[in-house]
Amino acid sequence: MLQKVENYILKNNLLTAGAKVIVGTSGGADSVALLHILKQLGFQCIVAHCNFHLRNEESDRDELFVQELATKLDLEYHKIDFDTVENATTNKISIEMAARNLRYNWFEELRAELNAEAIAVAHHADDNVETLLMNLTRGTGLRGMTGIPVRNGLVIRPLLCCSRNEIINYLNIIDYNYVTDSTNSQNDYVRNRFRNEIIPIFESINPAFRQTISDTIARFEEIEQIYNEHIALEINNLCKFENKKTKIDTSILKTKKYAKTILYELLSPCDFHNDTISKVLRGIDNTPGAIFYSPTHQLLYDRNQLILAKRAKAKTETYTIYNSDIEIIEPVQLKITHRKFDGKINKSSLYATFDATKLKFPLILRRWQQADSFVPFGMKTHKKVSDFFIDTKINRFEKENIWLIVSGGEIAWIMGYRTDNRFSVDKSTSEIIEFQLIN
Repeated sequence: MLQKVENYILKNNLLTAGAKVIVGTSGGADSVALLHILKQLGFQCIVAHCNFHLRNEESDRDELFVQELATKLDLEYHKIDFDTVENATTNKISIEMAARNLRYNWFEELRAELNAEAIAVAHHADDNVETLLMNLTRGTGLRGMTGIPVRNGLVIRPLLCCSRNEIINYLNIIDYNYVTDSTNSQNDYVRNRFRNEIIPIFESINPAFRQTISDTIARFEEIEQIYNEHIALEINNLCKFENKKTKIDTSILKTKKYAKTILYELLSPCDFHNDTISKVLRGIDNTPGAIFYSPTHQLLYDRNQLILAKRAKAKTETYTIYNSDIEIIEPVQLKITHRKFDGKINKSSLYATFDATKLKFPLILRRWQQADSFVPFGMKTHKKVSDFFIDTKINRFEKENIWLIVSGGEIAWIMGYRTDNRFSVDKSTSEIIEFQLIN
């Protein structure tokens, strides 16, 4: 067992030799075995226990057991108490999800505080089988067929190579006790129903069902690698990545027999739902200018392309620029230079040069508003900003991400596009202020 787990750790590059690792320890058989194995393999184990206070006296029993286990193994011990029910109610999520979020957030805080290399949790091969079946029941793509990842960021799962029976046999051999969660025998949770009811039915048909599914997961993991490599090539052929935007060529996308799959791989990491992705694909030819939103991103139809980027912050948000500022980091990155005017002006759209005496500090950095107007450089009369956008053929998506510099209530610069003529340098200018927009 020790050799098997050590080989699995080496094969998947989970830990460096002797590394410090946070070990999530509930007191159940799986986590007790994980803790003992990692200690025997020479890793610096730190015991981390969460008391979710969901099982009354049983929760406190588990906490005491883990504390005594840490003492027995002479290991550093940390524990935390959570009001899991309150957290679930406040965030309008399930008890399971609340416990998961609380657990992993604390594990990461502890890992960072103690400078540990990783967080080890005790998922095993049987958990993987249950996860695959649950994913199939909900509906899944290829990724869901690979079960639980052996690594997710800094969270590692060294026991995925071991079955539950192997774990119990190991604990019997080393004569180690563990606690049993009484809710594991209850079928209130979906996972328990698979474990206690559904998988035994499959095993009555195929006694080696768990091993068969584990072997299938291994094959799907290899298939996924091939799939990901091909999808990456397709995305590279379809997309241009510039100015924090992804531009997707729809003329190429429409020629692909598996266009939805490619689009799904592009958009699902940006929180677009499968139904929305289907609507996007159906509307490519007949909904120009339409915008689709996810919680974090927006997607615009623009001629023969789709433009994907993060959603802009609220239009009401404003920032202040003071005369002493030489750089702005948020919400956009600006470099600000005060200097004598030598007759030279950078004409790039990423630069704006103003007569220093005409600007009234502090300046305001804000989004454009429907009633805004300005005097475009080279002109003498006002023009509505919305009309300027139409004339310049700025699409709806780009408009959402445009910022203005405002001086004394007047627009001095539509950033990246046009300055206001009233603030421009002239023959009498001796001092200038130059803004550079960093993309």
